[in-house]
Amino acid sequence: MGSSRRKLLLILVGVLLIAAAGWGLSTRLLSPADEAARRTAPKASLVTAAVERRKLVSTVVVSGTLEYGSPLPITLAGVVGGTATLQRVTRPPSQGRLAEGSLLMEVNGRPVYALRGTIPMHRTITPGTRGDDVRQLQKALRRLGFGGPTSGVFDPATVAAMTRLYARDGYEAQLPTLADKQTYDTLRKAVQTARETQATEQQALDQGRDVLPLKVKLDNAKAGKKAADRALKEAEAQQLTPEDEGKLAAADSTVRAAEEKLAEARQSLDQARNQPTPTPSATPQPQTTTDTRLLELKVTNAQAELDAAHQSYGRILEEARQGREKRLDDLRKAVRDARDVLVTAQQALRQARRLSPTRLKVADAAKDVTAAKTMLAEFTRTYGTSIPPGEIVFLPKLPALVQKTKVKAGQAVEADVATVTSSSFMVTGAVEPTEADLLREGMAASIELDSGKTYPATLTAVGEKAKVPGDKAAENGAQPVLITPKSMKGLNGLADSTVTAKVTVGATDTAVLVVPVAAVVTAADGKARVQVEYAPDRTRQVEVRTGLTADGGVAVSGDLKQGDRVVISGA
Repeated sequence: MGSSRRKLLLILVGVLLIAAAGWGLSTRLLSPADEAARRTAPKASLVTAAVERRKLVSTVVVSGTLEYGSPLPITLAGVVGGTATLQRVTRPPSQGRLAEGSLLMEVNGRPVYALRGTIPMHRTITPGTRGDDVRQLQKALRRLGFGGPTSGVFDPATVAAMTRLYARDGYEAQLPTLADKQTYDTLRKAVQTARETQATEQQALDQGRDVLPLKVKLDNAKAGKKAADRALKEAEAQQLTPEDEGKLAAADSTVRAAEEKLAEARQSLDQARNQPTPTPSATPQPQTTTDTRLLELKVTNAQAELDAAHQSYGRILEEARQGREKRLDDLRKAVRDARDVLVTAQQALRQARRLSPTRLKVADAAKDVTAAKTMLAEFTRTYGTSIPPGEIVFLPKLPALVQKTKVKAGQAVEADVATVTSSSFMVTGAVEPTEADLLREGMAASIELDSGKTYPATLTAVGEKAKVPGDKAAENGAQPVLITPKSMKGLNGLADSTVTAKVTVGATDTAVLVVPVAAVVTAADGKARVQVEYAPDRTRQVEVRTGLTADGGVAVSGDLKQGDRVVISGA
């Protein structure tokens, strides 16, 4: 019974195998008509895409590195301490947050402070130094609570404020070095020696006999001039000499005598002329007449004498006046002569003193005193508490982050000592020039991590403004860009990570109809159109207005609706 069943099973399997082989052979054997039909190309059909309604956003993609912003290498502006000996690090910078007024490092046991400011430290600030860098220092000291003015002058009040900053951290402000003190003492002694030399030479000049005869002549000339001035002054005050006064007195007496004589003669003549007329009598008497000719002659003579006396008085008076003028002329000439003698004596003495060797020594000694005083004053102006150029580092923004330290304790300070950055992240990258033309500072952006998580950001710089020292991304014509995240939350610990940033250069306000760019055709009339498939392989043209283009799609408006099929390509 079992044997019969096995035979039946084997027969059934054989039949199935023969049937399968026959069917397979039949599928490979075609008739000539079927073979021709198979080789004929299928009828061409249209390639379409659906019209979508969505918000369209155009972005520029930047592949960059997430790092702390604004890296700035720090170099000391000069020596630390008062001498230019080897500068050796005694406490190196440490990575981490750097606040204003904090200690950046220590060199030769002296502090190096970090202060906020845009003007770099470039010189030793000494007492009396003026400038914007001093004003910048003063403002920093006031922000730190140490007080002081903001005059731009490194005055005693600013020195006191700076001294308080040093004392806060256990240091002393930079006092004059031993070499400075020795220089000050040398200059002070030089002034003293020059003064002593000048006094000695002046005493020798005052006591010198080489100009004594000329001094005597000058004294005599002064006395002669004084006497001439006095004689002229007395002569100008005196109108008449005693001799002239005597002559005028005698002439005046003669005039008075002549006047008296004339008066007497006139009186006698008048009496003679005015005698009484005799009384007539019965007996005629012989008449007598008075002869007055003699009296008239006396009157005439007296008048002539008086006139002569007056003329003599006037002549004497004129002679006195002329004599006075002559005396004054002579005295004035004597004064001029005395003045000439005095001037000559003064010039002779002055020239002798100028040409005198002792005089020259006095002049040279005076010049030495002036030069010594000038040098001492110039040195004193900057003598006192100072700030060496290497003890302050001005940074544009504080607090900052010390990202890298480039020196260790014991090393000599020769170049950069550290690199600081801002405490916020930024993405540095580069784009092609054509894409850079689309970018504007302030555009919205997003930062995407490898995990797919995104963070909102802002485009902060494009081109030269975005250059970062040492960044090699912006090469071969590419334009550098800087993108700053709006928040640090979630980014801590991701420094130096590679990220993708997208900058939004355009976006529609709301959802719009979007078709593939390949679906839009511009006709000869300049109008844009699309072909809409309204039935299988049947289309109609629809005029559209295009808008924003992004990601291969373009915003359109016209006689379209969401879900319509537009032709991309077809027969």
